[in-house]
Amino acid sequence: MRIVIVGATGNVGTAVLRRLRRETGAELVGVARRLPGPDAGEPYADVEWHSCDIGAPGAADQLVRIFAGARAVVHLAWQIQPSHDRRTLYRTNVGGSRAVIEAAVRVGVPALVYASSVGTYAPGPKNHPVSENWPATGVETSSYSRDKAEVEALLDGVQREHPKLRLVRLRPGLIFQREAGTEISRYFLGPLAPVRLLRFGRIPLVPSNKRLRMQAVHADDVADAYARAVLGDASGAFNVAADPVLTPELVARHFHGWTVPVATPVLRAAAALTWRARLQPVDTGWVDLALNVPLMSSHRAETELGWAPAIDSVTALKDLFNGMATRAGTDSPPLSPDPTLPGRPAALTRGHLPGHPNPY
Repeated sequence: MRIVIVGATGNVGTAVLRRLRRETGAELVGVARRLPGPDAGEPYADVEWHSCDIGAPGAADQLVRIFAGARAVVHLAWQIQPSHDRRTLYRTNVGGSRAVIEAAVRVGVPALVYASSVGTYAPGPKNHPVSENWPATGVETSSYSRDKAEVEALLDGVQREHPKLRLVRLRPGLIFQREAGTEISRYFLGPLAPVRLLRFGRIPLVPSNKRLRMQAVHADDVADAYARAVLGDASGAFNVAADPVLTPELVARHFHGWTVPVATPVLRAAAALTWRARLQPVDTGWVDLALNVPLMSSHRAETELGWAPAIDSVTALKDLFNGMATRAGTDSPPLSPDPTLPGRPAALTRGHLPGHPNPY
């Protein structure tokens, strides 16, 4: 059984490799722009690796050759940085997804499992969870959300035109694990955030807003959902999130801090000013996303995939914070804590990785 994982070196890809290697005898094929080195350890060893920039011209033709004979393709590749270069992000995220979908259809792959997100949803409620029927039209002011929604619209067309293709869309909340600590710090916080203070298990001040209610899930639990989607026969969209809902009050309680009320205009203005000054790498679209995406019900994943999280969201957050404090990582380029990698110092101050734009 041949399973191809596009974006196999990132946060989720690493966890998916761990999960599939542990419990299946599958032939695993990893696709990434930047590959692990020849001496990379688990879970990257004994994987058939292919370097491919999925957003480049001709990528679909290259992927056709890689996908040949696959039972399933798992599409995880997604680019978060450079946040100041919208064209590059769109090229990889939407253009690259189009290439993956085209190649899968041309080869006749039986199953395509796509990494969607809570970010694909239109603004929704924060006081009760929604099902997968909530509109997947995105949050207009977030480029990440717009791109996720556009790819979902592409998949809608594929489903209509190719009904024999088993198409699965997983829509997880925030995905945390210790090994992604350095990567997430780099892509979302930047060099000025005092992440080393997290080793004391304290966050002195936590911004509070009634709309800051978010869901998270550990990468290993997400990987379990992907494995069940690949190896089973389910199709359609599945929300994937663990309890409890992360609120400012909950975070402050677990990390011995105090909440500080912050109005939405202040949150947006602070993000805009610091992003434009290149002091941190995410724009106001991420604030809008956090404030507007709905809470999700994972009931369908539990009943149809047989999935249930083994790790609660607070434990997953603590695992991530430990990774941030200790500069945890792996042997893959996206997750590596090595500050000497090409472009890495510039990335910290400019919000991107010159010469290495793709985090997958």
